[in-house]
Amino acid sequence: MDPRIAEIERGYIQEALPDFAPGDTIRVRVRVREGQKERLQPFEGVCIGRRGAGVNATFTLRRVSGNVGVERIFPLHSPWIADIEVVRRGDVRRAKLYYLRERVGKRARVRERKWWLDNDDAIVELQAASESDPEQVSDQADEIDDDAGGAAAEDDTDSAAEALTE
Repeated sequence: MDPRIAEIERGYIQEALPDFAPGDTIRVRVRVREGQKERLQPFEGVCIGRRGAGVNATFTLRRVSGNVGVERIFPLHSPWIADIEVVRRGDVRRAKLYYLRERVGKRARVRERKWWLDNDDAIVELQAASESDPEQVSDQADEIDDDAGGAAAEDDTDSAAEALTE
């Protein structure tokens, strides 16, 4: 790409956008101009796909309104988008969720990813603690193992296996 074009495009890229992926439920507030007035209109739906890069990046949201599926494609860096908010995280294994178009009712739902925050917080806490006090980290790691049933479960299986062999 021509460096002059790349420089111009850099001016249009918005930096303060949340990270989201297909499967996430997103609320987009779009600026709508009606005559001389401008208002914000929210559109909430499941992200069924993202495409492109840089200024040309777009994402598609799908929602069901009045028993009719409505899909809307938004340019990610559009000046008409006032705000993008991630309402809930979805747990999917595809990059494009076009199969949701054929599904109706409860089958059209996406599982919520509930573990995405819990594990990351524990890891971040351990990393921060390891920098300050290494002994405290081993104590915290043991507590996490106990909560997960890690070391205690292994000891129980070893003693059970020894009892069977005797």
